[in-house]
Amino acid sequence: MSEAMELPERDAMEFDVVIVGAGPAGLCAAIRLKEIAAETGREISVVVLEKGSEVGAHILSGAIVDPIAIDKIFPDWRDDPDHPFKTPVIDDHFQVLGPAGAITLPNFMMPKLMNNHGNYIVSLGNVCRWLAGKAEALGVEIYPGFAASEILYDDEGRVIGVATGDMGVGRDGEPKDSFTRGMALLAKYTLIGEGVRGSLAKQLIAKYDLAKDCDVPKFGIGIKELWQIDPKKSRPGAVRHSFGWPLDLKTGGGSFLYHMEDDQVVVGFVVHLNYENPHLSPFEEFQRFKTHPAIRDVFEGGKRLAYGARAITEGGYQSVPKLTFPGGALIGCSAGFVNVPRIKGSHNAMLSGEMAAEVIAEALAAGRAHDEPIEYETGWRKSLVGKDLFKVRNVKPLWSKLGTVLGVALGGLDMWTNELFGFSFFGTLKHGKTDAKSLKPAAECRPIVYPKPDGKISFDRLSSVFLSNTNHEEDQPIHLKLSDPALQKSSELGVYGGPSTRYCPAGVYEWMEKPEGMTFVINSQNCVHCKTCDIKDPNGNITWTCPEGSGGPNYPNM
Repeated sequence: MSEAMELPERDAMEFDVVIVGAGPAGLCAAIRLKEIAAETGREISVVVLEKGSEVGAHILSGAIVDPIAIDKIFPDWRDDPDHPFKTPVIDDHFQVLGPAGAITLPNFMMPKLMNNHGNYIVSLGNVCRWLAGKAEALGVEIYPGFAASEILYDDEGRVIGVATGDMGVGRDGEPKDSFTRGMALLAKYTLIGEGVRGSLAKQLIAKYDLAKDCDVPKFGIGIKELWQIDPKKSRPGAVRHSFGWPLDLKTGGGSFLYHMEDDQVVVGFVVHLNYENPHLSPFEEFQRFKTHPAIRDVFEGGKRLAYGARAITEGGYQSVPKLTFPGGALIGCSAGFVNVPRIKGSHNAMLSGEMAAEVIAEALAAGRAHDEPIEYETGWRKSLVGKDLFKVRNVKPLWSKLGTVLGVALGGLDMWTNELFGFSFFGTLKHGKTDAKSLKPAAECRPIVYPKPDGKISFDRLSSVFLSNTNHEEDQPIHLKLSDPALQKSSELGVYGGPSTRYCPAGVYEWMEKPEGMTFVINSQNCVHCKTCDIKDPNGNITWTCPEGSGGPNYPNM
């Protein structure tokens, strides 16, 4: 908005705890706070802000969930007829794919923590919808469609809450007739559970230098589809993971394929974002994967129902930043609790939310407010979350440094020694470069020619985005902020060959020939909020920010 315009004061609401993000971490934190309030006879007011149009609209994960956190917060959940954990894992295989065949690894070779028996195949979005119902029944206020866009501080630099974004601002930055000022939600403590690469978490990490004592963050991009398949091929509870083809042996990543109830299958592909070749397209690698002879038959005669993508935290134990700051804490994937070899992190996200809630409830009972809940930071490494991540801390760095064959083999050995003897021959390895700095100039890399989609098994990006039900108000400021257009042209295009047109799984970015020369076009209305551009741009020249509330994908059951 123009500097001359004086904005009206925000209306304000006060709570004991404000939670940003109605994901697994945020909802479990809210529930645990209310449980403690009931147990102790004290009132704790809690509000949860969710930028999606409804709870679950922006939730995307594989997902196989370890019920360890649900068992803690709802010991009797199995007696609830409406619970979403309908499909227990009954068959679990890991495969290595080559161009024409597959080798299934014997289960006895796999470390015990890789065993998925006792876990459940779920739609994580539906898990969050179920948790939201539980939270509201306990008195938690949940506001979907409201994106927290600003951290609020007091004069001492302590966090005192958040503000939601203004609504009704035009593309030119000026207010429209529908303009509505955002709301200030003030709190004694604020929990940030935005998920991977959240915009507020980035600001807090920078302001309080929370990452000064940890390794660089690392990420992957996960792309997922939901299919309705031929009932004759349906095997509810069957789980298949793979690595190898179509990725080369230097590029980390792999697939998941889970058979759910109702003759549905979820299939996904993860590419580690430290890949070197700027010609690589994670989306196209996923489409190519589905054509493998060992995979294709599952989808023949079926129908694709939904599509989505999001970044995944992969840094693990050594990349977790300091979790606390004056007035609040980071929880869930805002902190980075994904266990990469287990290909799951929801259980740790939930546990982190519960842990933070217990610390903050104790602080509130002691009459504290706006200070640093340091007990959460000092306790997490000794908790179930820390123990889970510590055992696998070297898998990602070994894979990155040594490639798929040797790196995965040594990573497996390292997990065995940690599991059996409680130590690693490698100590704790470093990750090295950031994912943005891992790209090589385009001239040094082999171009990749991808096959055209057949419209039956493989598809193009725009038809895929259509299935994500993504929607943004078009007349609003572009939420993908380009810092330096000249640098984008000289470096991102001139040196790296325009990788944004390939790493984005939604067709947001284009380089177009115009009379004035090559022009960078941002189709922000296509954005599925995966955050890959914020991570992988080689110059850190693109910043993802929250669009107007409720904008983005609307995943029905991802």
